[in-house]
Amino acid sequence: MRAVIALALLPVLVLPAACAPPEPPPFVPADLSSGTGASVSTASPGPSTGEAAAPRTETVRVAPGVRVVVEWPVAPDPDRSAMIEVFRDYVAGAFRAVTSEGRDTGYLGLVEHDAADDASAWAQAFLDRRRSVRGVARLYMPNVSAVSGSGDDRGAQLDVCVDETRMRLLDASTGEPVPRQPDWTRKPFLQSAAMGRTEDGSWRIRLFRHAELPDERAKGCLR
Repeated sequence: MRAVIALALLPVLVLPAACAPPEPPPFVPADLSSGTGASVSTASPGPSTGEAAAPRTETVRVAPGVRVVVEWPVAPDPDRSAMIEVFRDYVAGAFRAVTSEGRDTGYLGLVEHDAADDASAWAQAFLDRRRSVRGVARLYMPNVSAVSGSGDDRGAQLDVCVDETRMRLLDASTGEPVPRQPDWTRKPFLQSAAMGRTEDGSWRIRLFRHAELPDERAKGCLR
């Protein structure tokens, strides 16, 4: 995310700049339309015969007053779907860790290697500073920008646009928004997650990176 993990970063994490891998090519988001409907882990009704398929919108309720909305691409392949699900569950789980004051640690089962250290430190920063969150985070334009290896050694990079402008950072003691809101409440950004397969064939996040405006890679997230 930035040079250090701080409360200005929410909810996804970035590796310190010194450990970041080489810059990937410019991000070109998938051409997804913006959905307005919402469901709870439920696909939108299928199209009638002859109609083009449309993206579906999914809403995950994290805690009272906290939701994660996911705009899914049309007909993603199984691997892409699995990677999006892992990213979605991580984001929701990271917020859940914050709103539960650290009691819910399920999100740590979705990260490994450097990403596990960063994820844990990110959540702990909220607890140490007595901060919480409220609002809606939106994940959209998911795109697999790189694939490496094959079979059990396969890896991939998932790029996702993140909009947290409807989120607010709270004082956990009072439940009120803090007077000075961080940058992530003002503009969307691009979050990248390097993923790898585990022995059971599932995907796990191993490394986080991100790009903010005016970075060219983040411009694809503007609407």
